[in-house]
Amino acid sequence: MKRLTVILLLTAALLLCAWASAETLTLGLWSENVRTAQIHLARLGYYEGEISGHYGERTAEAMTAFKQDFGLGEGSDADENVQAALAAAKYRPMQLGTHGNDVKRLQTRLLYLGYYGGKVSGNYLAATQEAVKAFQTKMGLSATGSADIATQELLFSDQAVGRSEKASATPAPPVQEDIVSVPDGEEDLQDNTIPYTKKYAYNSKGEKVKLIQQRLTDLGYYTGPISGNFLGHTRNAVKAFQKQNALDVTGAVDERTWNALFNDAHVVGANETPRTTPRPEQPAYHLVVDVTNQIVTAYARDENGDYTVVVKQMMCSSGTKENPSDAGDWIISGYKTTWCYFPKWGDYARYWTRINAGIAFHSVIYNTVSTTDLSVRSYDRLGRRASHGCVRLQVADAKWIYDYVEAGTICTITYKLPADPELKASIIKPALNKRTMLPVATPQPTQEPVYISGAKPPMPLTELKKNDSGEAVWWLQMKLKELGYYSGKCSGTYLDGTVAAVKAFQEANGLRASGVATVETLQKLYAKELTPVASPTPVPTPSPVPTASPVPMATPEPVEDSATPTPHPTPRIVR
Repeated sequence: MKRLTVILLLTAALLLCAWASAETLTLGLWSENVRTAQIHLARLGYYEGEISGHYGERTAEAMTAFKQDFGLGEGSDADENVQAALAAAKYRPMQLGTHGNDVKRLQTRLLYLGYYGGKVSGNYLAATQEAVKAFQTKMGLSATGSADIATQELLFSDQAVGRSEKASATPAPPVQEDIVSVPDGEEDLQDNTIPYTKKYAYNSKGEKVKLIQQRLTDLGYYTGPISGNFLGHTRNAVKAFQKQNALDVTGAVDERTWNALFNDAHVVGANETPRTTPRPEQPAYHLVVDVTNQIVTAYARDENGDYTVVVKQMMCSSGTKENPSDAGDWIISGYKTTWCYFPKWGDYARYWTRINAGIAFHSVIYNTVSTTDLSVRSYDRLGRRASHGCVRLQVADAKWIYDYVEAGTICTITYKLPADPELKASIIKPALNKRTMLPVATPQPTQEPVYISGAKPPMPLTELKKNDSGEAVWWLQMKLKELGYYSGKCSGTYLDGTVAAVKAFQEANGLRASGVATVETLQKLYAKELTPVASPTPVPTPSPVPTASPVPMATPEPVEDSATPTPHPTPRIVR
């Protein structure tokens, strides 16, 4: 069997023009081929060290284990044939006692197909062994309980059949192969998940309902048939599960219930201690990923509890047009890690925070697990669509999300917001110090001017045009926004968004639509604020009416001229 596997691997390597080199890898060697070998060994679960390009003891031990598993001889040296076989290998053989990210992926797939009911731990123990046996029996393979290459190829193929399915039934879809791995022994978080797709409730039908029923059975909540029909018994089991796990008891499997069922390593079974009441429903922030402008905005709640207060805005790189970021509202699950590894690309990122099963927030790319080995190209591309679907950020911004964005936060990814040149220009990407690979410190922005609606603008009025900046531009933008002509960022810099708003105002007021804020335009814009306020008209003093027989009176004490009232200035009304 090993001989056949090796022949197939070598053939596949040649047909796919996979990496191979005449250079033999030996202990102590430094080379790009060593780095490539380390990437492949890490992908297969043999190697957990730094992708350094140095063929040290840990790399040699990993290569020795790979050669033994695939019948490629003894020792740690890797010639051209060994390197070709390594490049072509998709899986490593696994058995009782194996551990690693590939074990998690195996457990997740077995869980999805209904053979496994335990936790996705990454440890190949008795429950995993029994699940593999059950799958092998179902598929007509030798029921050894060890996940050899042939078993895994079938398990992850379209031909894999669920435990409750007949052989002729539509096979379950294969799991996603692109896994985020985490070096240095930290928990891998992304490949533990079975992605949520939609809500399931009373009268729902299908394979996903079978999956729900099987999981509820494994956890001790459901004793009925695995029928694929979401009826009363299934609804009652879901309610019991929700109550035990401190969820809203609705009887429907929404995203929170789905993630608790399938993606929570601490899920509570029917016979375990109930979970305590969850955290409050309203998290501190709402995140919006604006793909049009490549900006992530964090909103806090206002006095009414609505997310309207801009707390932080960050430049990002979302997915390319070929690999777009997933549009929609996603609930942050709380899965995160300080470093992550992308086996398909052979690179790393920091402060990874999961958005959904396929994408996450994380820093710009690193070539290795070293804070000084940042990819300059990745940093330079911030502000443009450049990722494979994730949302890349400056390291400090990724850490802010990692530190402050809690589970339950809604993240909205949208392609519908209009272009806002002023917003993009207001968020500056600092230059990169190539020695430390840290952004060069930039001066703190000056405090925004104070705008008072209805008050007189900065005087004297002078013409404003594109690329001007300052307090007068800021007032112009604020006034145009107040009147409904401008919807962009009030940045104090006159760019295309302001030009368009001035044109719209000019067209609506019979002016030449040049986009230049001429003095005439500004006078029209601030007409109310520039109109002098009239002084109050004095009230005339009535003349005294003489009597028929005037009686002499004592001379009155002199007083100030109280007959004529003193005008008081009209107070300015602040709206």
